Amino acid sequence: MNPKSKFSTSQERATNPLVWCAAIICTVLTIAVIIAGIVTFIGYLVIHPRVPYVSVIDAHLDRMQLDYAGILEIQVTILIRAKNGNEKAHASFSDSSYSLGLNGEVVARLVAPPFEVGKNSSVDFNYVVQSSPIPLGPEQSEDVDVGLKKDLIIFDLKGGTRVRWRIGHLGSVRFLCRLDCQLHFHPLNGTYIPSRCSSKTK
Repeated sequence: MNPKSKFSTSQERATNPLVWCAAIICTVLTIAVIIAGIVTFIGYLVIHPRVPYVSVIDAHLDRMQLDYAGILEIQVTILIRAKNGNEKAHASFSDSSYSLGLNGEVVARLVAPPFEVGKNSSVDFNYVVQSSPIPLGPEQSEDVDVGLKKDLIIFDLKGGTRVRWRIGHLGSVRFLCRLDCQLHFHPLNGTYIPSRCSSKTK
């Protein structure tokens, strides 16, 4: 009885060329992404870009009058500075809009047209805000009257501006500078009580 012969049918299969091509492409892309990340990081360290910002640097309560009928009239001067601390890039500001509120009531709006701020420079906007006669309710009139007697009036300033600047050859960056702060005044002489009001992060 002859033993049965056993034949090995297993053969090493050659890798498909398409698989090799896909592997090579993935490797090249991975290396390219790593190199781009390194270049971007080095570029950031060299250029050291700074985010432009806006801030209130001065103000004055020019006039504030509340009559017996509860009609309020105000005029406020607010100096807002747009600062670009980048030494190698201009910054473009647009859609600048702020609202000035008192006791939850918007009394005026501050707007500015698009403008440019040069390298490592700043631009100041002197807003003279004059409101139309504002009818107040009994509670609002009482709050304003109390503030006048205490010689302390607080306004809310909210809004922002869109800014765009270029970081060398790395591309442009867009950012929204927001202001959300309170402005304190002594109504007897109109002086502004300085406080931090800036879109710049601490």
